Amino acid sequence: MPATTSPVIGIVGSGGAYGRWLRGFFQSRMALEVIGHDPVDSDSHTPEQLLEQADVLLFSAPIRHTPGLIRDYIRQSGGREHGRLWLDVTSIKAAPVAAMLESQAAVVGLHPMTAPPKAPTLRGRVMVVCEARPDARWQPWLAQLYAALEADCVAATPEHHDRVMALVQAMVHATHLAQAGVLREYAPLLGELQALMPYRSTAFEMDAAAIARILSLNPAIYEDIQFGNPHTVEMLDRLLRQLQQLRTLVGAGDDASRAAFRRQFLTGNREAIDAATLQEGNYSFERLGYLLADLSERRAISVHLPEDRAGSLRELLHVFERHGISLASIHSSRTPAGEVHFRIGFDHEYAAEIVEAAVAEIDRSGIGRVLER
Repeated sequence: MPATTSPVIGIVGSGGAYGRWLRGFFQSRMALEVIGHDPVDSDSHTPEQLLEQADVLLFSAPIRHTPGLIRDYIRQSGGREHGRLWLDVTSIKAAPVAAMLESQAAVVGLHPMTAPPKAPTLRGRVMVVCEARPDARWQPWLAQLYAALEADCVAATPEHHDRVMALVQAMVHATHLAQAGVLREYAPLLGELQALMPYRSTAFEMDAAAIARILSLNPAIYEDIQFGNPHTVEMLDRLLRQLQQLRTLVGAGDDASRAAFRRQFLTGNREAIDAATLQEGNYSFERLGYLLADLSERRAISVHLPEDRAGSLRELLHVFERHGISLASIHSSRTPAGEVHFRIGFDHEYAAEIVEAAVAEIDRSGIGRVLER
């Protein structure tokens, strides 16, 4: 079947979080027909219907089940996939891509480096692209897909991807889960995480946010990222060696151990990273610190602008100007429903009646909706 600029998209796992997000993306951003199979939804399309009708088949299933699921579709397809395009969006690439390569389809593995966003695209996020069996007939459409997703695309082989993910994902998750375990052990003595937050540093607040994020999302994803990546054990061995060496030096506590600590953990690690990267990372940390400080400011209100048009924000800012309110910060964020909210911080502690007058004008004028404070 020749590639088409308006293919029918079939999503295997359309009922999952990413499956639902992808369905909305293909329908709203690319105006494509989307069909999907969800094993727990008897009203969804059957695998046979996907194989018969879909020009592009996209696998969005749990990591551990994806390779076997792909092979099930290959057996049922019986060669009908020839000339079509198969994709997957799992966090591990080698095994799913190898399974797709057993088919006769063009094969591309994708890994968006984020949970399904509240935004309509992946703008500002990274997506790893593994074009394992490219087909020139599908390249124009794939270029349209990448452009519509608005992600920062990084090309990689499946094997390199998985080795990198052992650090970027598995190591990061493992260290935060270990931190969560230590915090749990200390809770009877010092209190739970909430009791520690008044003492927070910027770094602790970031780590606490990462822990909360991991523990709030689908645990099966984090389990599969640890157990499904063949390079995780090697990474954990290296991580444990580093921690054990640190434990030994701190336990000894003498001047020689302090010198070894500086040499190995500070000087050696600093010299292993180029100066520009260190400077950029340090600046990013400072910016995040300022952002967290702004978001914790109590002298602030949040406003939703219902009309997404040029000039809306300017009209909102004019309200504060008319009431003599100087702004200290303004940040945008999205609610779970996808609404854009602006959080606006004030320079001073204004009298309650001044702020309330501005709030009343915003609500009355229809410029925006002030959220409950």
